[in-house]
Amino acid sequence: MGWFLLGLAIAAEIGATTALRFSNGFTNLVPSLVTVTGYVFAFAMMSRALRTIDLGVAYAVWAGIGTAIIAVIGIFAFGEPGSVAKTLGLTLIIGGVVLVNLQGGH
Repeated sequence: MGWFLLGLAIAAEIGATTALRFSNGFTNLVPSLVTVTGYVFAFAMMSRALRTIDLGVAYAVWAGIGTAIIAVIGIFAFGEPGSVAKTLGLTLIIGGVVLVNLQGGH
């Protein structure tokens, strides 16, 4: 159940971060509400996930997966530049998450 809740937290954080791009400094109401609601939900799910997943493991997965997916969204949805260095960096982040998970956690 903890991993499912962590997945919900990551999805909510990705949605909130994407909405943040559209909020225009919190001047557009709907994207601003989606951002705030998404982050509140993400933290609520993360706190529930921490009941059964070690903090270091949960946060590594949250940060790593969220960062990688947001970077890909930026490249493909918003036309942000991609590069070999960015791809290598994302690969290293994902590799780090895998190594942290191999160490342990519930």
